[in-house]
Amino acid sequence: MADTKKRSLDSDNGTESGPEKKLASGDGAGKDTKKPTADPGSEAGSVLAGFQTEKIMRESSREKNIFIHGKMGSGPNEGRDAVLILEKTPFREDSLAELFKTSELKLQMRNDIYSTYHLHPPTHLNDIKATMVCPATEKHIKKYQSQELFLIQESGEDYRNITLPYIQEQSFSVQWVYNILEKKAEADRIVFEDPDPQNGFVLIPDFKWDQKQLDDLYLIAICHQREIKSLRDLTREHLPLLQNIQQQGQEAIMKRYSVPSCRLRVYLHYQPSYYHLHVHFTVLGYEAPGCGVERAHLLSDVIQNLQTDTQHYHTRTLTYPLRADDALLHKLREAGRF
Repeated sequence: MADTKKRSLDSDNGTESGPEKKLASGDGAGKDTKKPTADPGSEAGSVLAGFQTEKIMRESSREKNIFIHGKMGSGPNEGRDAVLILEKTPFREDSLAELFKTSELKLQMRNDIYSTYHLHPPTHLNDIKATMVCPATEKHIKKYQSQELFLIQESGEDYRNITLPYIQEQSFSVQWVYNILEKKAEADRIVFEDPDPQNGFVLIPDFKWDQKQLDDLYLIAICHQREIKSLRDLTREHLPLLQNIQQQGQEAIMKRYSVPSCRLRVYLHYQPSYYHLHVHFTVLGYEAPGCGVERAHLLSDVIQNLQTDTQHYHTRTLTYPLRADDALLHKLREAGRF
């Protein structure tokens, strides 16, 4: 099962990753943020100084990212295992004129109407976002390794007899979620909050979104209720909560970013990557990790299904992908369900 201390970044395996230390990030465009107490650039340099690569675990030319297992070379975590994730940041429309004017262009090939070049932009237009997980456990390292995926069909009975006991047995921590809800962490990143303990939620940008452009807008609504682990727990009594997240979440995004509801994809994951109910808001046209049909459930469909049958997600067979090394996959295999 994907580690629970995560919220963003995984791509090919359909999982989310989370609040790992981010070395380079968005500027918080469109919202007021607290001034950092130190220059994040100087911190990044010290964190990466002497980093020793052990293994390239995964890389994607399409996603323009690479996942590296290594050892820290300096600082309080010197010699400890770490996972470093590097990914190219998206192009920004407002920087194109400067990019064209100040970059160095070197011809590689010309044939009739076709030409290819190497373009070398100035440093400030050539960002790479770096995410560090340190100290990284064996579970973190396995999570980021390239793995085969298997499609699981989980009945309501499978959930009660296999999946739920597994979740309870593992005692996955969601303390980082509680830190957000209690304003102990990331309080300056909150876009909107409804503080109602039953139907309220916090809306916060996902770490995949650098907040510099709207083409890959991605926010997460985290509900204040703490006893709802996933889609499987939802019944008709949760409709006010879900409808509130849908309505106020869309209104908050329209107010802050001028993106109307008709341009938003609003959905839940099953299996989720952490067991505290949360809802994803992404802009249409952005192929966010985990937005495929095998894992994403549109919030509007969830609401309709519960209006029709309060036990819909207690009894329905749900399909989702699991990695080859996922402990839940082994539990299902031992029970003869896979």
